[in-house]
Amino acid sequence: MIVYRLSKKAFAHDLTGKGAAMAGGRWNSKGVPILYTSSSRALCTAELAVHLPLGILPSDYVIIAIHIPDTLRVSKLAEANLPAKWNQYPYSTATQKVGNDFVKSGKSAILKVPSAVVEGDYNFLINPYHPSAIKIRIKEIKAFHFDSRLFTRK
Repeated sequence: MIVYRLSKKAFAHDLTGKGAAMAGGRWNSKGVPILYTSSSRALCTAELAVHLPLGILPSDYVIIAIHIPDTLRVSKLAEANLPAKWNQYPYSTATQKVGNDFVKSGKSAILKVPSAVVEGDYNFLINPYHPSAIKIRIKEIKAFHFDSRLFTRK
C-alpha cells in the first residue's frame, strides 16, 4: 500500500512522529508520537489545507509517498467504535485517547481511521515505534506546489 504525507522539505525524511508528539492532534495527545498519512495526494492536501490560514500560500513543501508492505497488519477503527462527535473541530480528547491507546497497545503498526475532512476517505496512522515500522519506507519525495485558489477568496 502507498500512503501520502505533505511536509516541509526539511522534515521530509522524518518518519518518527515527533512533530505530532510536539503539537498533538486529532488522534494523539502531546507527547505521543504518531505519523499521520493519507490514502491519496488529494486527501493529504485537504487535510493540510484546513489547518493553514487563508491568504498564505505554503511554500517549500514536498509530497512523500510512503510504502507500507502488504504483510503488515492494518488495524481498522470500526465506525461503531468512533467516539461521539469524533469529527468536530476542535477535536476532543476522546479521539486522542483512541490514537494514544493504539500507540500504547503495540498491536499493529498501522491504524486506519476515517478522515474528518473528506467523508468516506481514510487516513492511516503509523506507530513509528512499533517493531514492524522499520519495514515502512519512503518510496518517493517530490516538490509540491499548492494551487493558490485553496488559500485565497475573491
